[in-house]
Amino acid sequence: MSMHYLIEKGTEYAHKAVAADKKGDYETAIKYYKAAIDLFIKYLRLYPDSSMADFYRGLIRRYKSRVKLLKKHIEKVSIGGNGNNQRAEEVEVIMPEKRESKVRFDDIVDMEKVKRALRRAVIYPVKNPKFYPLGWPKGILLFGPPGCGKTLIAYALANEINAALINVSPATIMSKWLGEAEKNVAKVFEKAREIARRGTPVIIFIDEVDGLLQEYGEEVGGEKRVRNQFLMEMDGLKEKENNKLLVFVVGTTNKPWKLDIGFIRRFEKRIYVPPPDKRVRKQLFKHYIEKLRESYEIEDIDYDKLAELTEGYSSADIYSIVKETQANLAEEFLEKGNGEVLRPITTEDFIQVIKSRKPSIEKNLLEAYKIWAEKHGTH
Repeated sequence: MSMHYLIEKGTEYAHKAVAADKKGDYETAIKYYKAAIDLFIKYLRLYPDSSMADFYRGLIRRYKSRVKLLKKHIEKVSIGGNGNNQRAEEVEVIMPEKRESKVRFDDIVDMEKVKRALRRAVIYPVKNPKFYPLGWPKGILLFGPPGCGKTLIAYALANEINAALINVSPATIMSKWLGEAEKNVAKVFEKAREIARRGTPVIIFIDEVDGLLQEYGEEVGGEKRVRNQFLMEMDGLKEKENNKLLVFVVGTTNKPWKLDIGFIRRFEKRIYVPPPDKRVRKQLFKHYIEKLRESYEIEDIDYDKLAELTEGYSSADIYSIVKETQANLAEEFLEKGNGEVLRPITTEDFIQVIKSRKPSIEKNLLEAYKIWAEKHGTH
């Protein structure tokens, strides 16, 4: 197949997928997303050095992520029944004692500026509401590159204040049935207020909020109604009867510039979660490598060297490097040593993995985050 055929046909399928997706015809959308993905993968195999290779790799990642979300949505609908008269699903609430993740601020390496901003915006008002007669921020936006801990810090925040957690995503909110999406949004906030009135703080957590609430130019039909319902509900949290309720909307995004300015303003606190600098990368390596001591002997590690070699890497990248090193050593010892540890772990073991891995953060985007933070960020 020629380069032009693969790109043109793949793009055609991608457009059909997006159109079906916006109409709520998710099964058709999945079919076309998969067709586009297959063609773009073939293109990359045949032309790996093309100047557009990174662009199509990005599209493939996005489409695969969207397919995964749509499949989850279809599964939920099929379990709950279908038809225009189907009963809206109950809002899923994860109470503190039922939450699997028990991570707290002290478990997270560094991120001190982010933690301080969240203490000021959320933790202090929850623990000492009498000091805040004018109220407190209801909307918190965590933005920055992927893999730098936005979701982790949001879960830690919920644990710090023993909050009930309500997860919201495009797949759980958007419905192919007219009017259901807005009702789902209303039910989420109604449930949050109900719990808060009983004295338990509530966090409505929206991961990848840009996928649900984009700029006007990218919205159609139901998306506009969902967006407007969200704006109305967030405004409602500031009304007199709700102003002292401990309900917070925490959103995360890798693409803050995709959000409409009206929605951005509803998030009174907009906190940049940056990639780890050299000092923090050193701490991360120490943190994860220390966990290997349970099974391995560890030689003196040059943590400064590892931190220097991983400029531009995310926290998740560093975790993956240590985990891959673990896999390499386990394979070596199991194949050659009959399950016995043959030698200590060295700095070189980690360097070899670093050499085979590129950072997941695109350098050109870091400047975009800094500019957005200067324009819209708060402290």
